[in-house]
Amino acid sequence: MAIAPGDYEIGPPASRLRLFTFRQGLAARAGHDLVIEARAWHGTVQVPRDFTSAGGASSAGVPPASVRVEIDLRELEVLEGSGGVKPLTDSDRRDIKKTMQGVLRTGAHPLATFSSTDVHLQGDGAVVEGELSLGGETHPVRVQVRDDGGGTVSGRAEVVQSRWGIKPYTGFFGALKLRDAVDLEFTLALRPA
Repeated sequence: MAIAPGDYEIGPPASRLRLFTFRQGLAARAGHDLVIEARAWHGTVQVPRDFTSAGGASSAGVPPASVRVEIDLRELEVLEGSGGVKPLTDSDRRDIKKTMQGVLRTGAHPLATFSSTDVHLQGDGAVVEGELSLGGETHPVRVQVRDDGGGTVSGRAEVVQSRWGIKPYTGFFGALKLRDAVDLEFTLALRPA
């Protein structure tokens, strides 16, 4: 990775964070695969001097890079839905958002946070290990990141809802289910802090 050392801020509108859900079950044709965007979130990225020249190795006496992100789960918006018997309507989007609030327990836990514990450089990217706090529980998660150049990075992670005590949505008496694993994809414009 060729990111210059320094402290950076990330968040909308220059950065995007999206969730992708996928349906399964006997009635999967009735549901939609969803693209959901986080609208209210922010974070910081810190890249110490000599981090990239040391290969990202904190064992070489160089402190590790760090990433911290906070997402307001009450501000998730359904952008689109693919598949399904009929197109997704605005009313469907409102109903899905209301259902998400209950499934994610946003009344008690409105924020999700990610804090890195280690960053390993890997080719033109990095693997970021960290702790994700979601729904009142904290568990490790691995994020794959690549350097897109020009101060922009992108990447992905997989979040298995049940690990955080979240029961994936079901409908039609259990015949329609969301896959337990949700894909998270992001593009981050690193703005100097």
